[in-house]
Order: sequence, then structure tokens, then C-alpha cells
Amino acid sequence: MSDVAAPGPLVLGPMLRFVGEHAATVWVETAGACTVTVRCARRHWSARTFGVRGHHYALVVVDGLERGTSEAYTVEIDGVHVWPEPSSPYPPPRIRTLDRERPTRLAFGSCRTSVSHDAAGNASHGVDALRTLALALAEDRAPWADLVVFIGDQVYADETSDEMRAFIAARRSLDEPPGVEIKDYEEYAHLYWLAWSDPANRWLLANLPTCMIFDDHDIRDDWNTSWTWHEEINRTPWWHERLMGGLASYWVYQHIGNLSPEELAKDEVYAGVLAAEAFDSDDELDLSDALFDLVRRVDRHPEVYRWSYRRDLGDSRLVVVDSRAARVLEPTQRSMLDPEEVSWLDQQLTGDVEHLFIGTSLPFLLPPGLHDLEAIDEAAAEGAYGRFVSRVAEKSRRSIDLEHWAAFNQGFVEVFAMVMDVARGNRGTAPGTIVFLSGDVHNSYVAEVTDAREHGASSRIVQAVCSPIRNPMPRGIRVMMSAFSKGLVRPMNLWRQWSSRVPDPPYAWEVTRGPWFDNCLAELAVDERGLSMTWRGGDVRGGDEEHPALTTIATVRIDVPPHQDGRHP
Repeated sequence: MSDVAAPGPLVLGPMLRFVGEHAATVWVETAGACTVTVRCARRHWSARTFGVRGHHYALVVVDGLERGTSEAYTVEIDGVHVWPEPSSPYPPPRIRTLDRERPTRLAFGSCRTSVSHDAAGNASHGVDALRTLALALAEDRAPWADLVVFIGDQVYADETSDEMRAFIAARRSLDEPPGVEIKDYEEYAHLYWLAWSDPANRWLLANLPTCMIFDDHDIRDDWNTSWTWHEEINRTPWWHERLMGGLASYWVYQHIGNLSPEELAKDEVYAGVLAAEAFDSDDELDLSDALFDLVRRVDRHPEVYRWSYRRDLGDSRLVVVDSRAARVLEPTQRSMLDPEEVSWLDQQLTGDVEHLFIGTSLPFLLPPGLHDLEAIDEAAAEGAYGRFVSRVAEKSRRSIDLEHWAAFNQGFVEVFAMVMDVARGNRGTAPGTIVFLSGDVHNSYVAEVTDAREHGASSRIVQAVCSPIRNPMPRGIRVMMSAFSKGLVRPMNLWRQWSSRVPDPPYAWEVTRGPWFDNCLAELAVDERGLSMTWRGGDVRGGDEEHPALTTIATVRIDVPPHQDGRHP
């Protein structure tokens, strides 16, 4: 059984995950095997829980809804009302279905640690931008988004809080590997509970549809940085259990909620849940063996399962790409994406939408100087300048995280070519914008391809970064990183031009806004002129740590020229 002490039958959730025009999914974790029911008005939908390692979950498919409507809902466990709680200070949770004729509005961000929201927590980690938004929405002081895209590091398995360490210490000695880091599925389950159980955030996640993708800290810092890293980590006695627990819990807590009901039916593991429901048995299905068998195969052969996915939003399309587990690490074939993932992405990147959004946890377009540094480091680490330099370069890319798209040049070039093909209108009518949505780097900025039209593209190609939601970079490092990224442009450019071993980027870009280092959550809104992007954070006023005020950190407009007939693309 679970080591988590549950205060009632509902352990975690409800979380509103997929929402389309006529269907939604609601995820919960419960204290025991049961039937979970979601009620809207006079209709209801139910699902039997499934088990994983002593924990119990349900993903209730709510279908037959009307497009563009908003309905309050409640949750029952075995016929007993459990949500919303009678004492809740927040409005009842609602399911707001998608209206494809309504301009898209989505929020995005990454990197969120789970510490207290009191003076101590705010002093060490800053104000939680997600919780600040929750409080503003509860009081109708902010607009509702159609979707929140969490693009990495939803939990930190390698940088644990005092609360998490206390839980670990109650199970095992902190002197034994992996020490204060997460060891197994049970510890991951508690880590997610800490991340999502704050009342304000829990209310937000019950109301705002979410989709997610992992980054390294969901598993471990530098996950799949290089072949050398891969070999070294696999020699540790604890890594296999950690990876199995990390991927299995990711599937349960994050991945299945990314999928539409149609995609769930095609998932090789979740198909067992649907088969058990069709059999109409009162016994709970234990998915542990099937799920851990899957993640064991994924560890050895990443191509057997896809974590990437797509959401169609009417005027826009969102394609979320796995840039961690699908990597090819062999020194002579390094790529961010394996061939199967490249082929899948190639099929998703098409036109005939007003805006194409590509979610990737790691920024595709770094500040140009940093991009060149990572490209140089990749060449050096792979032996371009001899063994000694190779060893130094390998240590550098781990110690200062030189492992973004620039450090996997083959995949970078392939994806850039696809994007330019879309922007030229070779895959349907070119979108007004193609926007990469990313996080990871603990600062936020906007970059744009500067010579796209010179290469026949009619779309504006933009990189928008929002990081962190709550895990700020120390002030001294902020100053250094800001100066470092700007000061690198000329020397790295000269080095790249001098060296025949370092490839030139196929197209030029520049940072147009930023960086800024505040905890924040970004919002992107489609309008008749193009896109409006806003980065928002929280500010404690009058000493009220529990109720920060929503603030605007930065706004950026991406205007799109109309067609000759006056219409916007």
C-alpha cells in the first residue's frame, strides 16, 4: 500500500486535462480502489480506478458536451460527493469546452519547485507564478486560457524540498544512494502530491486544461546529455529503479492526460484499462506489470513509444516534442530526435493554420552566442580538437548545461528545414507565425529569425521562452549570464567561422526582447493582428505572503501582415 497518508478518499486532483469541443478528461488519485464519477448538471460519467504500485487512479472521459460551453462539475467516489469540498473558498470547478472559432489563448512555462508559500518559501524560491494566477482567476482578475502548457520540470527529482526529504528519511537512510534524491515510484508519487496539493493550485488545475512534457529534472539533471553521461549513470546501482519509477509515474501523472479519448484508446497500456471497463468487472485492474514492462522497453529502445503529441486548437496547432527520451547519443549520430521521432514530427509540421506552435522543453533558438558555444562544445567533445579538449568539453557541457538543440546539430538542422518548408508555404498555406514555446534556462526572452523572407518564408519564426514558474536563478548568476550571452556573440561567431569543424546555422536570428529573470507564467493570445504575449508574475504587498498580486513583467506583440485581400493568414 501507499506510504502517503491520505486525508480522505480523494488523494489528489481532480485535474482537468484534455479538453476538446465535445469531450474532456478528468484525472484523480484516490485512497483505494473505487468508482469515480464526474457530474455536470443532470449527466454523469464514471470510471473504475486502476492501480500502480499500491496507488489508485482514474481518468474519467466526459463526452457528449456542447462546443464552447462552460459547465460546473462535481466529483464523487463510490457515490459520495468529494469535490468541491464544502469549505472551499473557491468557485465551483468548471469544464470549458473548446470553440474552434474563438481566438486561441494559451499559457506556458516551465521549472517549478514545490516549497511553502510563506515568507520562508518566497524568500528562497520567489513567489509561485502559477499560484498567483490561480488566486487572480478565482477573483475574476485575469482572463481564462484555453490551455496551460507545462514544458518541463514539473517536479524536481534531484533537488528535493525539506518536506520531501522528511518523507524519504521515513522510508530509508539518506546516507544510502541516491541520498536525498528520488529513488522509486513511491517517492515520485509523494513528489507529485507535494507539487499539486496546495489548495489554490489544486483549484486551478481542476479548472484549466493542461498538457505537459518532461525535461531533465523530472528524471535527473543532464538526463541523456551524452553517451558518456549515459554510460556513467548506468553504472550506478540506483539509476535503473529511479528511471523506471520516473517514467512510470510520468505516464500516470502527466502523459495520459495529454491524450484525447481517441488517442487513449490506441495507447498500448491504457488499452488495458478500457478493456477492463468494457468487461464491467468490480475488480481493480493492476497496471504495474504492464506499465513497468513498457518503461523497461523504452529505456532500451526509445522508439517503441512516443511521448510527443499534438493538440488542434482551431486557428492554431500545438505540437509538443519530446526532446529528452528520444535522443540519439552515439557520438557519430548525435541527434535530439531519433529517426522515428523525426518522421512523426515531419508529418505534424504542416500549414493551413493561422499559427503553428511547437512546444519543446529546450529552447530551439538560443541567444546566438550561446548557440555557437554549444555547437563548438559539441564538436570539441566529439574529438574535433583532440582527446584532452574532448574530455574538457564533455565536462563543460554537463557542468554548465551545454546540451540544447545547438549541441545536437543534426536534429537542429533537420527541424529547421521542416519549419522553413512550412514557412515557405510548401506544406499548405503558410501560418502567420511559427512559434517555439520553451523553458529550461531559468530566464525568459523572445528571439526571431531575421532573414526568413530573404529565404522565401512568409511566416514569422519566433522563439518564446518562459522559465522559471518558480525556481529563480541567483542574482549574481543572472548578471553574469546576461552579460555572458551578449558578450559571446562576436567571439563565438569568429571561432565558428574560423573552424571548419563547427557548422554554420542555416539561418540567422537574434534576441529581440529579454532576458528577464522573474518567476513568471507566459500567456499567448491570438487576435486579428497576430499574437500578443504577456509574462506575468507575483508580488507580495503589505506583507501578505499568501495572497500575492498578479503583475505584468513584459509584453511582446508579433504582428502579422494581412494578405492582399485584407485577411490575416
